[in-house]
Amino acid sequence: MPGPGDRGGAKAKPRDAKGALRRILRYLAVYRGWVLLFLLCTLLANLGNLLGPRFAGRAIGVVEAGYCLGPGHVDLAAVGHFALLMLACYAGGSAMSFLVSIGMMRVGCRVAQNMRRDIFDKLMALPVGYFDRNQAGDIISRVSYDVDVVCMSLSTDVIQIVTSTVTVAGSFLMMCAISPPLVLCMAATIPASVLFTRHMGRRTRPLYAKRSAAYGAMNGFAEEMFTGQRTILAYAQEDRVCEDFSRINRAAAEAYRDADGLGMTMGPTISMISNFGLAAIGTGGAILYILGVVGLEQISSFVLYSRKFSGPINEISNIVNEIFSALAASERVFRLLDEPEEARDIYGAAELCECRGDVRAQDVSFGYEPGRTILHRLNFEAKPGRTIAIVGPTGAGKTTVINLLMRFYDPDEGCIYVDGTESRAYTMASLRRSYAMVLQDTWVFRGTIFENIAYGKEDATMDEVVRAAKAARIHSYIMRLPKGYNTVISEDGGNISKGQKQLLTIARAMLYDTHMLILDEATSNVDTNTERQVQKAIRSLMAGKTCFVIAHRLSTIQNADHILVVDHGDVVEQGTHETLMAQKGFYYRLYASQFG
Repeated sequence: MPGPGDRGGAKAKPRDAKGALRRILRYLAVYRGWVLLFLLCTLLANLGNLLGPRFAGRAIGVVEAGYCLGPGHVDLAAVGHFALLMLACYAGGSAMSFLVSIGMMRVGCRVAQNMRRDIFDKLMALPVGYFDRNQAGDIISRVSYDVDVVCMSLSTDVIQIVTSTVTVAGSFLMMCAISPPLVLCMAATIPASVLFTRHMGRRTRPLYAKRSAAYGAMNGFAEEMFTGQRTILAYAQEDRVCEDFSRINRAAAEAYRDADGLGMTMGPTISMISNFGLAAIGTGGAILYILGVVGLEQISSFVLYSRKFSGPINEISNIVNEIFSALAASERVFRLLDEPEEARDIYGAAELCECRGDVRAQDVSFGYEPGRTILHRLNFEAKPGRTIAIVGPTGAGKTTVINLLMRFYDPDEGCIYVDGTESRAYTMASLRRSYAMVLQDTWVFRGTIFENIAYGKEDATMDEVVRAAKAARIHSYIMRLPKGYNTVISEDGGNISKGQKQLLTIARAMLYDTHMLILDEATSNVDTNTERQVQKAIRSLMAGKTCFVIAHRLSTIQNADHILVVDHGDVVEQGTHETLMAQKGFYYRLYASQFG
């Protein structure tokens, strides 16, 4: 059942299970030496477990032969000998299996570590548009939950499949060697088990894919609601959010029930089929014993091997469910890894060095979705060292202009030039290094205040950080903290105010020695007095550098060298504050709406 936050369909089915399996095996191939060693140990463990029933049968055979001659003729020494051999086989097999389990658990954890590293590297290479289209919670679900499912499957299922296969094959060969007629008694149950397992596999595999997607949607919704908790409380929407989560949670629970509920029927059904086979063996063995075809030694060994034969089949049916779940989870991971990365630099792209800050847009058109153009033939020119303000109503396309300047997106038509060269002719990294950004949505991370301010400049000294903090008017606040610049900011800056977070990001931009600066509502979270002080500091520090300012409060951009007035993706007016006010057009009406 769809709900808020369902952006991608929780009913997605596996696209290529075999391809996903091959890619998992590639990760496993890195540790193929260890895996081969563990497989050898598994074979030795199974050999011991397969010899155990044979020695048990031999001990029973000795007892049967002795009783045929008389109670006193039982060779207890021989019985004890075979019993010790049986115990040695089982003990050795169990010890070997324990070591294999520990080893494969470590291999699985290493594979999960490598997979998460690749996912994170991929996320850093994806375009901004991917994060605009996908929920953060769903992405986190792929990094954590889906990778954990794959890890657990590798840790247990790979060796278990090998163990079960060897046990089934070995038990079948031993049963054929003991008594081919008894094999015929249970022959009917073998194809029944195989056909049932294949049938259930086809039914459960898409259900596990649906379960993974449903959990991703639930995590995404929860992440969104936790981020906006204060807004939810402010608007008294707790009941509505709880109802929405209950609907999404119910959909996830139903997906879990459908997948695991159906999967759990496999074990008991296979067990029932195996019991039918055991009944057939008991009946056939009794008849053959009466006819003198087999003895108690053969029947007892055969029964033990039949249990070893049917037990792994039952285990395989359960393992198949786990493997299908892992394949469904891995497909979500690999779909992320297969996402197209951000546009690569063109061949021969140059480094943008000694940037003057001469920026020009020529006939730029752009839309985030095909057929929905947001900017229409945008033209402007920003001379070096000038302050360019971009104003307009909400949704006019102001932030889109910034996205194009930073090459978070590329224009559909037209070009943006930096220092007379088309921006795509530069390497993306060098182009972005030429800008410093202060956004309305402030971002700080868990770390010291010093580390947050010096984020863009790895070799920053304390003196440089302090100068930037003083210019941003936050030094006095920092010095009032118990540990000053060594004070640790909690995750997402939960222990400081929004205004203080914004001042930290302004200090970070001031420290970052760039040729151009982008301010997107950079002072929206500070008070009016501090805003005036910060504006003075910004103007003095950005002297000689190109500055792009997005502002809703027109009082902050009256001193801009050039103002672009954007409405519905078009530059409807441009000029200085005085010339635009004299025209008494769109800008005049915006200004009048704020100041009367």
